[in-house]
Amino acid sequence: MGLDKDGLERFRSVAASHVGEGTVPGLVALVAQGEEVHVEACGTLAVGGRPVERTSLFRIASTTKVITAVATLALVREGLLGLDEPVDRLLPELANRRVLRRMDSALDDTVPADAGVTVRGLLTFTFGFGLATEMFTASDPWPVVAAAAEAGLATIGLPQPDAFVEPNTWIARFGALPLLAQPGGRWLYNTGAHVLGVLCARAAGAPYGEVLRTRIFEPLGMTDTGFHTRHVERLATAYQPTEGGLVAWDRPDGQWSRPPVFPDGAAGLLSTVDDLLAFARMLLRGGDPVLTPGQVREMSRDHLTRGQRRAGAAILGGRGWGLGTSVLREAPWTGAIGWDGGLGTSFLVHPGRDLIVVVLTQRMFTTPQPPAVHTDLQAAALAAVR
Repeated sequence: MGLDKDGLERFRSVAASHVGEGTVPGLVALVAQGEEVHVEACGTLAVGGRPVERTSLFRIASTTKVITAVATLALVREGLLGLDEPVDRLLPELANRRVLRRMDSALDDTVPADAGVTVRGLLTFTFGFGLATEMFTASDPWPVVAAAAEAGLATIGLPQPDAFVEPNTWIARFGALPLLAQPGGRWLYNTGAHVLGVLCARAAGAPYGEVLRTRIFEPLGMTDTGFHTRHVERLATAYQPTEGGLVAWDRPDGQWSRPPVFPDGAAGLLSTVDDLLAFARMLLRGGDPVLTPGQVREMSRDHLTRGQRRAGAAILGGRGWGLGTSVLREAPWTGAIGWDGGLGTSFLVHPGRDLIVVVLTQRMFTTPQPPAVHTDLQAAALAAVR
């Protein structure tokens, strides 16, 4: 085992080939196996701006979900949460759920929920609420989608720290809405991780950012990961691709330059490639010192039925879903775990090959699946393994 010198040259050339002012202004890409680590930092933090460095900060968006899953399981390990217990004890706002007869029904067209919301259901995104691709193809906005937006839940759409209300208000307003599907009936994206942030804070008796700091960031030495940064000079500008070219969507002094009112456990974190390396190595060594080996195994297996995967196929893209992370089901990545961030990041850990691949860019995805800069670098990383 090890990383081949010619393969690393190929990794370097693939990274450089994707960088350009009209494509990907800058990126940091990492491939690691065992103690061997190779990092490429290319381009600029903003079009015409200062160079990207290994320590540059990026909005990792939904890559946050994997970290939230680990924080939740850490609290399970401490006995503060039960994986299969209903959340009613800590989130009474979610007791006695009602479920829409159809996902596009009127808000009062409901039936009782067949089961309660559990921690496992939140982690597997099968608790009954979240993003479904049908929302975006409907001829008229679904009543529940409009109500969620009006309530300031910010749970459907791009990460928007400034759009949230504070956690207690958030969970109260969310609890006033019906579920979209019966618990366990369907895979629905995103919202489960928002609820988990509130749940973890209540279980630990501390703000969610504090939960992450004490359970994950400090034990692993992740000194640069958080919900905002004072070091805006290190933060990349986020760009949205349009027909007319890249358009700045969030600048360094924008939404991630100040503490958010709602610490977003679904898509709110900033991080660096070395912090994510430390997090990945924790998973590869069986969770130590954060989780048990059994918890990492449970996190890393596909929990979805064939029907649930089919319903979420537009987002999952053939992957399964474990506890807060995708689980790859097809060769050559079978058994790998990780997840992408729609603002431009990807995170992949392959236990069978002791391999880590992290790609950080500031170019937003245009589809649910990652663009070629990510898949090409992942392929080059795999090819570099002897």
